[in-house]
Amino acid sequence: MLGLEHLFLRRGRLMVLGVPWFWLLLFFAVPFFILLRLSVTDMGEQLNPFAPLIEVNAGHFSLHLKFSHYVSLILDPDSGWGQTLYIEAYFLSVRYALLTTCLCLFFGYPFAYFLARSPSNIRPLLLLMVMLPFWTSFLLRVYAWKGLLADQGLINNLMMMVGLTDEPVQMLYNDISMLVGMTYVYMPFMVLPLYANLVKLDERLLEAAQDLGATPWKTFWLITVPMSRAGIVAGSILVFIPCLGEFVIPSLLGGAENIMIGRVVWDEMFSSNNWPRASALSIVLILGVVIPLAWFNQRVANKVAQESR
Repeated sequence: MLGLEHLFLRRGRLMVLGVPWFWLLLFFAVPFFILLRLSVTDMGEQLNPFAPLIEVNAGHFSLHLKFSHYVSLILDPDSGWGQTLYIEAYFLSVRYALLTTCLCLFFGYPFAYFLARSPSNIRPLLLLMVMLPFWTSFLLRVYAWKGLLADQGLINNLMMMVGLTDEPVQMLYNDISMLVGMTYVYMPFMVLPLYANLVKLDERLLEAAQDLGATPWKTFWLITVPMSRAGIVAGSILVFIPCLGEFVIPSLLGGAENIMIGRVVWDEMFSSNNWPRASALSIVLILGVVIPLAWFNQRVANKVAQESR
């Protein structure tokens, strides 16, 4: 009987662990290796992105691997080693992703704190308001901001109506409009993890700090913020990663100089028809995100293991 229960437990454990592993294998590992294969493909004169990598001729194997797609990311054919369009696009993507993450944290933390401290009977309604934008198409939400910020949009018409300005103010196709759109779209990804962490905060700690003479501001910095660090990290990761490869918002709200890596990959794939270089750009972007995250998770795991001893 005990052996049968052990067998059921083992099978159940394998099923529970197998589903997420299968999901990661199917939707992450397989596409990643397809991109990796494309990134080293020599398309040849026929421009075939799926040209064979191994050729068998008279019993001899020959590999047709082309690594120049990776070299071209950092090698300018005119000036040699130096800053290329791709390096600039990577740095711009990181810059805008960091700014968006900081803005989402700055505006999202107070809202999440208010949400966690609100009466329990109205929290579902407030959570519904946070998630309500997800019920609308992503593209429609971005186009709505385009209508608001346009020269003949709602905001400019209201400003001219009340006499704040005599002519439309340029609010579209610049850094501000792009950051506004990205902050609006990704704000829920910051608010929800923060709320899930803050709602579990033990209020007795705050009361103890007040009894010991701590000011509300000091209590916030010394107790609330450290206790919500896990929510800050989770929300920042959820915002930063999709912002890094964002394509739609920079294309619709950003200017011509806002060349993020998502737009560069699109141009290489569909305008230049250079699938291997687009795949190389994507591989570098993926590794640039996965490797730091793996290092961070390993450090956290080591720290937890040391504290549990």
